[in-house]
Amino acid sequence: MMRLAALLLLGLTLAGCQSNQLAQTMVEPIVARFYLETPPGQAGAVVQLPVSKVRVAVSEKPVFVEYDIAGVDVVKVDLGWCLRFALTPAAARDLYRLSVTAQGRRLVLLFNNSPVGVRQLDQALNKDGLLIFVEVPDQDLSALADRVRRTSAGLQAGAK
Repeated sequence: MMRLAALLLLGLTLAGCQSNQLAQTMVEPIVARFYLETPPGQAGAVVQLPVSKVRVAVSEKPVFVEYDIAGVDVVKVDLGWCLRFALTPAAARDLYRLSVTAQGRRLVLLFNNSPVGVRQLDQALNKDGLLIFVEVPDQDLSALADRVRRTSAGLQAGAK
């Protein structure tokens, strides 16, 4: 009886260690959402970027959410490294319309409800994707893009 209890305790201990190891290797999800700056004179929730300390009043409802993201890549442009968000066809059409009607306003990117980047709508944006600089070190961009991509894909697959 004593051996059986010892074996059971050992089995539970090993199972506990194994699940802890699995939890450590899992990647924490990143939910990406885009919010539009409110027009002048309208109230909004004020968010502040972590490095530049830029403050932007945004609408309380996001214009693009994790279900609108078809992919995320790290790309190098003239000004440096940034993220390129590919949107679903419907969201890409919405982005084009938004970029035309909201010229001069800004889109703010939030990861897990924390602001990390901002993009001014200074031209009509097409279906090639939404480029946005984020206030994180360049060496972290690939891992961030992968986490956002996996989170969005997982949520979209679960919704079907």
